[in-house]
Amino acid sequence: MPDQARAPASQVPVIDLSASQGNDEQRLALAQSLRDICHQVGFFVIENHGIEPSIVDQAFGYSKRFFALPLEQKLLIDKRKSPYFRGWEAEGAESTNNRADIREQIDLWTDHQPVKTPGQPHYLNLLGPNQWPPEDILPGFRLSIQQYIDAMNRLGDQLMSLLALGLDLPADFFDKRFGRDRMSLTKLIRYPPTPAGEFGVNAHQDTGFLTILNPGETPGLEIKMPDGSWLPVPIIDNSFVINLGEMLQAMSGNYFVATPHRVAASRQRFSIGYFHGPALDTSISRIPLADEFVAAVAASPRHSDAGFMAPIKATQAGVQDMQGELQASTFGDQLWNYFCRSYPDNAKRFYPDQVD
Repeated sequence: MPDQARAPASQVPVIDLSASQGNDEQRLALAQSLRDICHQVGFFVIENHGIEPSIVDQAFGYSKRFFALPLEQKLLIDKRKSPYFRGWEAEGAESTNNRADIREQIDLWTDHQPVKTPGQPHYLNLLGPNQWPPEDILPGFRLSIQQYIDAMNRLGDQLMSLLALGLDLPADFFDKRFGRDRMSLTKLIRYPPTPAGEFGVNAHQDTGFLTILNPGETPGLEIKMPDGSWLPVPIIDNSFVINLGEMLQAMSGNYFVATPHRVAASRQRFSIGYFHGPALDTSISRIPLADEFVAAVAASPRHSDAGFMAPIKATQAGVQDMQGELQASTFGDQLWNYFCRSYPDNAKRFYPDQVD
């Protein structure tokens, strides 16, 4: 593996992203390293990413200030009031694999005007505005978090370009595929100390394409290795943890894998996750890949048999949590399935005619 990557096979790889600003040869070598890591592990840490530490520090500062607010002020942006599944939620409000997650969080999707068109695809109901804390309660919150979101968006585009190069595709392949009215998620999270036998977030695979996580200062994130063991993800100053979601797994024909992960915190833990996404109507059909990548999947039972997060009815019928079949043909379908799986009460409240 080229010099940009370091870490033995038993650890999460750490990547120096500065080579992305180098010449064509250096950039290609980095892209190939990332490709191999995403094929083998699906998780890595990046250093020298170019994001100003002040942007990160301010976002964490505002996040902690919000979570310290009294309950009545948090409830001003209660997610249960949003038909777009945006806002604050209390500990245990979200479920993963039918089990409550012990964390509180704010979900902020890309802001859009609501779409009101008869006969529209049902997932277009997800387009809408965020709920932000009132400025008189938390002045500067929205500006700071939006600066963080903008920085993550640029970093997400950069990483997707490198992944395209690693797959012998044009650098702008995913940029063109992702369309214009994109939907990305930023999640501000506070984990209390995790009770015994539970998890801050239960084992899962991410729904989307690419996740950029700042894990904060407190350990707790673990990934599932190919041998079934759970490996802690290290805390490294001024770095981000990157992992892939099920949409990229599907589009790559399982050459890339969405690695299961979970969180258990021994003490209070703050983190910020950014989930880089395309337009809702983006097709998740397989992309054209060279024969060598197709052959690599066929030769690996781990890749060829890789599954997807199963819907509630499937798990109730005995399907393993992450061995379901892909239930979507577009990113919007995938998000709709995620919301129905993770927030069944909210989905039934706002969309009783569109939820089974």
